[in-house]
Amino acid sequence: MAFDEALAGRIRALLGNRAAEEKKVFGGLAFMIGGNMAVAASSNGGIIVRVDPADGPELAATTPAELMEMRGKTMPGWLRVAHEDLADDGALAPWVERGAAYAASLPEK
Repeated sequence: MAFDEALAGRIRALLGNRAAEEKKVFGGLAFMIGGNMAVAASSNGGIIVRVDPADGPELAATTPAELMEMRGKTMPGWLRVAHEDLADDGALAPWVERGAAYAASLPEK
């Protein structure tokens, strides 16, 4: 399945001019800040968000986000938020902001 173009457009609008680059990754579309992925429209639906690895478990326990797994392994600092939990920009914006802030805090690549 390809990523949701409408969701990618919503992310793009929320990021404004902060995302310097868009990059296709694993069938999805990632939005990069300073060469670091901030958020992506996932090919599996919903989004993938980059967060401080120390915050991931608490966010997964207290929000609709889940810790991202790849090949059966939890990926520290990466969360998945399902499409149904992103019904409007009010639900999407905090995730986009969190991912953008964390990516901007990392050294540029």
